[in-house]
Amino acid sequence: MFEKIFETGILDKMKTNLGKTVNEFGDRPVMLVFLRQFGCIFCRESLSEISRERKRIEALGTQIVFIHMSDKETAEKYFDEYNLPNPVYVSDSEQQFYKVFGLVKGNFQQLFGLQTWVRGFKVGVEKGILPQKQIGDGLQMPGVFLLHENKIKEHFVHQSISQRPDYFAMIKCCVS
Repeated sequence: MFEKIFETGILDKMKTNLGKTVNEFGDRPVMLVFLRQFGCIFCRESLSEISRERKRIEALGTQIVFIHMSDKETAEKYFDEYNLPNPVYVSDSEQQFYKVFGLVKGNFQQLFGLQTWVRGFKVGVEKGILPQKQIGDGLQMPGVFLLHENKIKEHFVHQSISQRPDYFAMIKCCVS
């Protein structure tokens, strides 16, 4: 399913805020974190989790690259808010990279199902993360892909916006 990603050279088109392409990080595992819109409670929960675990993830040799749908100023505001200094990211307002990686628009159940409401309430109460104004495409589904040695070694494509990937389980395949 994902073989074409490497054949098309799309990673060379994914230019980061550092001026490097995603392909230029190829000597080590790269975790592409495709975020939902920044007003989403679960997007913000992901930023909080990655912020908390970033040093451990990077200590295992993995480069985190965020993919988002906003402009630079908006993205950096959220990265700062969640204590993610010097993040590496790709702005994808047209969502072309989301499409290439097979991340689709969510259906009603994926976006507004009972599981989403219950988990959203729990995140709000336990973590104090509340929804904000929508910033980006509210229908876009998120996902996480671990790239290494010109292959997608692991991936987590959300079936519901409330699902959480296990980042450490994903990078386990690439840690010696």
